[in-house]
Amino acid sequence: MSRVSKKSLIASTIIGALALTGSNIAAADALTDLQKAEAKIFKASAKSQSKIDNIYEQTQELIAEYRNVVDEADVLRGYNDHVQRMVDDQKANIASLQDQIDGIDKIKQGVVPLMYKMIDTLEKFVELDVPMNLERRKERIEGLKTVMGNSDVTTSEQFRLVLEAYEIEANYGTIFDAYQGELDLGDRTITADFVHMGRVALIAQSLDMKHAWVWNNDSRSWDELGDEYLKPVTDTVRMARKQLPMDLTKLPVFAAGAK
Repeated sequence: MSRVSKKSLIASTIIGALALTGSNIAAADALTDLQKAEAKIFKASAKSQSKIDNIYEQTQELIAEYRNVVDEADVLRGYNDHVQRMVDDQKANIASLQDQIDGIDKIKQGVVPLMYKMIDTLEKFVELDVPMNLERRKERIEGLKTVMGNSDVTTSEQFRLVLEAYEIEANYGTIFDAYQGELDLGDRTITADFVHMGRVALIAQSLDMKHAWVWNNDSRSWDELGDEYLKPVTDTVRMARKQLPMDLTKLPVFAAGAK
């Protein structure tokens, strides 16, 4: 091997050192670039993660909102079903009421003629009955006739009044009562006290208590009573007016079938 001078060795060493230094500088630059690239990547990754987080939060909010909408829709559907059942029930009630209204019209067609017939029958009954409180009973019948021609009075109220009149007439058969009125004796009319025990007996007495009569429904006339009946009749009138306590008394009564 040839000898190399010291100068050549020194020069080679310097050149090697410079080459090594240049290599280190290049490596440092590459590392710096890599670090910068990693920083950019990390920064971009952070931004992406932030976007992902935002999207996730929005997604969760949308899911919650959707669930609320679904829940509200279920509630609304249930309420709508409830309302529909109510509407169906109301429609059924309306149909039922309409049927009843139609039926009422048919009932009226039968009830109105029946009421007129009942009033006529009641009038004939009063004419043939024992004439106790006769004027009041005739006035009641005339009132019924007036009511039947009054359009302001409902059919139900008219029917109620007719039934009430029948009830009053039925009660006359059980009433023990005294009242004052006009007594028609055919040739004269006087004011007298009347007393009746149901329909069993109707008796009249002059106000001076000197004369008394009993109604004969067979002859449709008043039969005068003897003096022996004057005091019993007076006592009966007073008992009916509660001026005397109830007690046995002697009164004329027409037996059934008697002549």
